[in-house]
Amino acid sequence: MNGNDIKRLSRLTAILTQLQTKRLLTAAELANKFSVSNRTIYRDIRALEQSGVPILTEEGKGYTLMEGYRIPPVLFTESEANALILAEQLVLKNKDASFIKDYSEAIDKIKAVLGHTVKDKVNLLAERTRFSQNTNRERSSNNLSDLQFALTNFCTVHIEYTNESNKNTNRLIEPFALLSTKENWLLVAWCRSRNEFRYFRLDRIKKLEILTEKFTPHKMTLQEYFDTYY
Repeated sequence: MNGNDIKRLSRLTAILTQLQTKRLLTAAELANKFSVSNRTIYRDIRALEQSGVPILTEEGKGYTLMEGYRIPPVLFTESEANALILAEQLVLKNKDASFIKDYSEAIDKIKAVLGHTVKDKVNLLAERTRFSQNTNRERSSNNLSDLQFALTNFCTVHIEYTNESNKNTNRLIEPFALLSTKENWLLVAWCRSRNEFRYFRLDRIKKLEILTEKFTPHKMTLQEYFDTYY
């Protein structure tokens, strides 16, 4: 999904929310709110109708939802909620201020329907994640979702890791934060073997196991970590 697709999906979600909260909306009102043309709104309304949303057109007045229609509550799994938070970090790097505003409002509405426990976890993950556009697409990882889970649930993790000298080691770590640089995804974690915080490149983690053992959360923010160690 490219940036235009994400932007349109965000706008479609926001239009549907607007239709649920107001009796009537004109194409001009929607176009003004989302800074697009009336023609774009016509296409968006048609797309919503084709997806099964019962939108009624009142000639000369505007659009309304069929009486009694409501979006059912959306239930996200923890990993789905974590994925949304990561997508939010990516969107915040976009240079289009109106796009960021629209997407942020849509994410706020999504967060509003999350259960309290999941909401607390995604807020922690948002605070412990820093994202820069990764330009090296060849360096990838299959462990990001597992590490998000371990980070927000304070689970100790065993990894088999290959260091810069190409030496294989086994580590017990306590995940603290996830950072995306232009080159790699990095995990900041307390390494029990070294008894200190260390960086781990995700593409060098050869095997990962989330253990049942919980660790005591590290009582500092990511910014406090940077201020203390760098």
